[in-house]
Amino acid sequence: MTSSASLSARLRSGETIRSAWSTISDPLLLENISALGFDAVTMDMQHGSHTESSICQGIGTVKAAGKPVIVRIPVGRFDTASRALDFGANAVIAPMINSAEEARAFAASMKYPPVGERSWGPLRSEISYGQPGSNDYLLAANQETLSFAMIETRAAFEALDAILAVRGIDGVFVGPADFSIAWSNGREANPFSEAIVEPLTQIAKKAAASNKLAGIYAPNSAFAKRYQALGFSFVTLASDRGYLAAGASAMLNAWDEV
Repeated sequence: MTSSASLSARLRSGETIRSAWSTISDPLLLENISALGFDAVTMDMQHGSHTESSICQGIGTVKAAGKPVIVRIPVGRFDTASRALDFGANAVIAPMINSAEEARAFAASMKYPPVGERSWGPLRSEISYGQPGSNDYLLAANQETLSFAMIETRAAFEALDAILAVRGIDGVFVGPADFSIAWSNGREANPFSEAIVEPLTQIAKKAAASNKLAGIYAPNSAFAKRYQALGFSFVTLASDRGYLAAGASAMLNAWDEV
């Protein structure tokens, strides 16, 4: 599914964006994922094998398919956030944002002055660095490029109001596996845990009340629909490894049933 409206405009209008999750940096695999029916593609530098090089090249591949790109950067690598935007990313997810101070540092790397401290230097041809029309990108970038602070710990949950209040933070994004570890005091890594449903509901409600966006990683389609019902409008579904496994299992099971 493609749309002429920007990712920012679609999310702010209340549309649910269903994103693929890319962990394997192989360009041909990314090209195939981009051709699937997802609304967007998220490329993972934190736990996936993506590097600055694969992000730079991969963003062009995804955009050629007419879809927006989200990049999850490594923990604390806010310089990489600016680089991802220069490469043409539409949004960046920053993991382990546990305080308003960390949220401000992330926002500073994402937004041009006077909101933040992002340095001018966009790379992709459509941004036209130093060319006529480049000012259009400058004037629109703070609204159009989205910053998602990940809420994964008890500290982040307790600081949620302060994080949401940071100028330049457009939304929050939940990693349910890490959140379940924190919520269970290290007893389990279980994104399916019923114990985290209530705090997840609070996160989505507080984001909406602050006029901010709420995103979440969904391990499967059933949980994606459940999270959508809770108020999460940006939902990433499983991962490329999962798509390969699910497709192969379905084919093999169908073979066995013959």
